[in-house]
Amino acid sequence: MDTKREKQELLISIDKYGSFESANGSTQTERITFTWNNINVFVTKGPRRDTGRFFEFIRRRNETGIHPEAKQILKNVNGIARPGEVLAIMGASGAGKTTLMNVLTSQSAPNMLITGVCCANGVPIDSNLRRKCAYVQQEDLFIGTLSVKEHLIFQALLRMDRKIPNKERMKRVDEVIRALGLSKCENTKIGIQGRIKGISGGEMKRLSFASEVITNPSIMFCDEPTSGLDSFMALNIVQALKELAQSGKTIICTIHQPSSDLYAMFDKLMLVAEGRVAFLGSPRQAESFFASLDVPCPTNFNPADYFLELLAIAPGREQACRDAVQTICDKFAQSELGTSIARETDIEIGEYTVEDYPRGVREESPYKSSWCTQLRVLLWRSWLSDMRDPLIIRMRIGQTILIAILVSLIYAGQTLTEEGVMSINGVMYIFLSNMTFENLFSAVLVFCTEMPLFIRDHRRGMYRSDVYFLSKNIVDLPLFILSPVLTIAICYYCIGLNPLPDKFFTTLGITILAINASVSFGYMISCLSEKVDVSISIAAVITMPAMLLSGYYINFGSMPKYLRWISYFSWIRYGYECLMTNQWTGIDHINCNGTSTCPENGQMVLDTYAFSADHTMANIGALLGLLFGFRILAYIFLLLKTYTVD
Repeated sequence: MDTKREKQELLISIDKYGSFESANGSTQTERITFTWNNINVFVTKGPRRDTGRFFEFIRRRNETGIHPEAKQILKNVNGIARPGEVLAIMGASGAGKTTLMNVLTSQSAPNMLITGVCCANGVPIDSNLRRKCAYVQQEDLFIGTLSVKEHLIFQALLRMDRKIPNKERMKRVDEVIRALGLSKCENTKIGIQGRIKGISGGEMKRLSFASEVITNPSIMFCDEPTSGLDSFMALNIVQALKELAQSGKTIICTIHQPSSDLYAMFDKLMLVAEGRVAFLGSPRQAESFFASLDVPCPTNFNPADYFLELLAIAPGREQACRDAVQTICDKFAQSELGTSIARETDIEIGEYTVEDYPRGVREESPYKSSWCTQLRVLLWRSWLSDMRDPLIIRMRIGQTILIAILVSLIYAGQTLTEEGVMSINGVMYIFLSNMTFENLFSAVLVFCTEMPLFIRDHRRGMYRSDVYFLSKNIVDLPLFILSPVLTIAICYYCIGLNPLPDKFFTTLGITILAINASVSFGYMISCLSEKVDVSISIAAVITMPAMLLSGYYINFGSMPKYLRWISYFSWIRYGYECLMTNQWTGIDHINCNGTSTCPENGQMVLDTYAFSADHTMANIGALLGLLFGFRILAYIFLLLKTYTVD
């Protein structure tokens, strides 16, 4: 079997399993040498013009279609990262290290045009590598109400191969907890800043590593793993990276101004300046290289600080600094070390064709678990998250009960008089308007607060968008039903509404339907917006017309024709008319005491508002239409967000 075919079969085994068992039965990491060759990145003013993505199988370097005005960020960048080593990418601000990391992890922006090729053990790779690698982002994203062990169990259930039994998954979770020193806090909640006390910053960073190590990846990318940590915790994190590398993993990370102790722990160092490679090799080789350029690192000086200062563009001396950087980059490219890296990372583009990569591997589903398993695990996580959040349970239920008692005290003991009619009409509107604000703004927060976490999990191929959306709907439904049930149960007979049992249950059903229609609207706004403050502002502005055109403040016949269409999307309009017809239909006498303006019966009350009992079924149908229509739109908006990041 030729060398090319052997490399392909090795890549297939990595795609399927990601690890193998040694002769003694212990799990070992598949060893991968990761290389990138001739990487160029251009930023265009408009959307990216190339039709493929960076990790397509072959990138034709002579078919870039680059716009003449495009700005080049990375210039012919070559690199290599070997198993068992920690490669640190360093550079001054604006040097291009973050762009390079985004390219290697396929996280680049849509307006970037990228050329070049990446290889695993010498074989060009496609987007499947993204699912086989681990990427520890700088920002830690967690569900703060889960414990450390629960979070890792969630990761194991969704990210490990579906053929692995649950007993082995739990065993793997325990192994990772011990390996990364999380045993003391495994049952501690992760925490939410300012709300729920949780684990420390160092433990949270270790948990980020644990979340990726759970699948035993061969390659790990880490973006600023020591950011925001003190020197002691930063040292512990890098030590953890070293231990992971010693197990056979390939570790690539970006580091910003490491201390001299951290610098000495790196196996390889890559210096990036002005979008070019200024050096790639061991720390000792770096010191020798710069000494050969007559700019040696001073004694007792942190080499990392010195190299960054040497390669930075100082204000007021921009051109001189750029000339110096260009000289250093040229010297490295011409050096023996630079030329050897260029030779080792280069491949013959014509040597491989798309047909060389097996079709079955390319078309494999990104999801490790079945649809039902995803739903079960997401329901478990969402239920734990909601039940442990004091804002969701204690505050919302307490607020509902308190407001219901207050309304009952204010409107208690209403009778069928002119004043009673006005009060009863007002309290039914209060039912809908108050519970709309209470539940709609809770629904607005459901998706936008978890959107970054959802997008990250989607990129990992953990669960489907429809499963995530359905799980949130199912878990939230009891809470959004409990609110109107508590309100109606407390207020109805205390206020003195129509005492017939069927009237009570009809009022309860209509209120639940109307409130959940408003929740659907909140879901739609939550999926449409990316920030909490923006979604709340949008919801407040749009909800106001729904209230004003509901029929309580203005008669339908008096509405301006150019605004009347807005009322068709008002759940309060349909709900209020149903509540009114349910209350007043069958009321034949109202005690008017001789007042000419007093309605004599329930039908006259309905005529005043232009309401009719004949509209009841149409109104219920409209509420159902809004309930499902808004949720369908919400899911579409959520789905569109996943396409924008693929």
